[in-house]
Amino acid sequence: MAEYRIDELARLADTTVRNVRVYQDRGLLAPPRRQGRVGIYSEAHLARLRLIGQLLRRGYTFANIGEMFQVWERGGDLSEVLGFESAIGDAWSDEIADYISLGDLRELFGKGVTPKTIKRALDLGVLERDGLRFRVPSPRLLHAGVELVKLGMTVGSVLDIAENLRDKIGHVSEHMIRLVSDHIIAEYTAGSVLQPEDIAKIAELIRHVRPLAQQAVDAVLAQEMANHLTNIMGDHFADGMETLRSEGLTNQDQDDPHGP
Repeated sequence: MAEYRIDELARLADTTVRNVRVYQDRGLLAPPRRQGRVGIYSEAHLARLRLIGQLLRRGYTFANIGEMFQVWERGGDLSEVLGFESAIGDAWSDEIADYISLGDLRELFGKGVTPKTIKRALDLGVLERDGLRFRVPSPRLLHAGVELVKLGMTVGSVLDIAENLRDKIGHVSEHMIRLVSDHIIAEYTAGSVLQPEDIAKIAELIRHVRPLAQQAVDAVLAQEMANHLTNIMGDHFADGMETLRSEGLTNQDQDDPHGP
């Protein structure tokens, strides 16, 4: 399970350190685990923080939100509540974030590292600022970019791929989650506050859906990549054949001055 310091937690939840402390003071967010003088937060903290932010944006008050959390905690086992929040907030990947310096980026990507490409990578979430260095949420994604650049692609083109993936997969994942919620999770939450006795069931459903979603995306991606590769290479070879045919006719015309 990932662990965060308060500044990193606030950034990932799109809030401020001050807000995190306010939510703790009001009893909406559990205190962190102490490691010396440093507070260490978990994925469950991140999940609850994101949920608090979502509810506040929808117009609910601290009192409303606190009441809902109290319903959960009074009627449910604390481990089940934490399990539910972890199911929502846990990363859907076993990747461990890495850190990289500007010098490291220049070593990997050469002249493609410019203020413009760094800003774009930050906007896309490929990189995150962490003081004088950068946090890499997905080292696999970064590694794929490095390999594509080695093969001859520009950093800009690699970022185009990342942006397209973020956009298209983002829409697909939102649609998938909404359908799962409408057809499965809504059975437990329709018309009422989520009840404590249902928390463990929904957490289990979420954990069950995760690998299914990944399998579905992997399967469709593999099929579509194969189809598009065949089509694009077919077009490429057809263009090549036309070029050869054209060159052949030209050579024949040169050999026969009287023409056909």
